[in-house]
Amino acid sequence: MTDGPTIVFLHGGKQGSWVWDEVRGAIGLQGGRTAPRTIALDVPGCGTKRGRDTAALTLTDVVAELSDDLATVNGRLMLVGHSQAGTVLPRLAAEHRENIIKLTYVSCSVPEEGQTLMAMLGTGRHEENANEVGWPLDPATTGRAEMFETMFCNDMDDVTKAGFLARLGGDDWPIACASTDRHWGCDAAQGIAASYVIALRDQILTPPWQERFAKRFNASSISRVDAGHQLLQTRPHALAEILLAEFETVA
Repeated sequence: MTDGPTIVFLHGGKQGSWVWDEVRGAIGLQGGRTAPRTIALDVPGCGTKRGRDTAALTLTDVVAELSDDLATVNGRLMLVGHSQAGTVLPRLAAEHRENIIKLTYVSCSVPEEGQTLMAMLGTGRHEENANEVGWPLDPATTGRAEMFETMFCNDMDDVTKAGFLARLGGDDWPIACASTDRHWGCDAAQGIAASYVIALRDQILTPPWQERFAKRFNASSISRVDAGHQLLQTRPHALAEILLAEFETVA
């Protein structure tokens, strides 16, 4: 594989590498002949790795497998993650510190060290508990389909929404990554350049929480996009422009 700098993408929960298709295409169009190479990885149980039995896997296992995937890519790397990918990127970057030129977190979340992801998300609605992210609708009375549409599709047109929802639901991270794992490794990634992209209309991770997460990730710069959680689908060219600008500062 190429020795030149590569942008490596990692998806969030309930999604796979396919979620980055529009952004990768936009990077190719905007960058033209000088566009960086891009690849997208899959967490076990997601995307190209669907159908695997992940019941026994922990976050440590996920990091180890993704680390092996990264080891096949020569040269310097910029890691870009979305949503739940924030729980993996710090530890993954620390494993490959000598090759990582930057971390960019796109509407990413990460619990406090020692806290599980589900405890961070909580059981109530947004702003009901200052220490919990919460949900846009009451999780006790809202069905999965309605919750997903509200969380992921609040700024999508009907065509985009139908296409996205048709692909959503076939991918699942190992359950331990949300329910029992408690070590996220943000301190281990200190010293690696990091930036954060806030989605201003996010109905999963509200902007104030994204600001909080950016600090946990030690992000030195923040960009903002007027979009929901799936800005990868609704604003791919705006996100590609940000990512190319971030890439150029370190490539």
